[in-house]
Amino acid sequence: MADAKEKAIDVDRLLKNKLKSVSVDSLEKGIAKVVSELVGEDYKCTISDVKYTLFSGADFHIKVELTYNPEE
Repeated sequence: MADAKEKAIDVDRLLKNKLKSVSVDSLEKGIAKVVSELVGEDYKCTISDVKYTLFSGADFHIKVELTYNPEE
């Protein structure tokens, strides 16, 4: 018999991909902010080729690059 502490899988929650409600622009800004804070330089992020998966995930191409500002 299964362990009493074992939880049932919430299939509805699993199949509802909440990532689709987050804009790509928001993801780009969030990732750029975190990378900039970690490195100590200003970075930008570009996300392309977004493919949402069936089980609440996403595959995408991400490009992170240093923002060049000649005045700094």
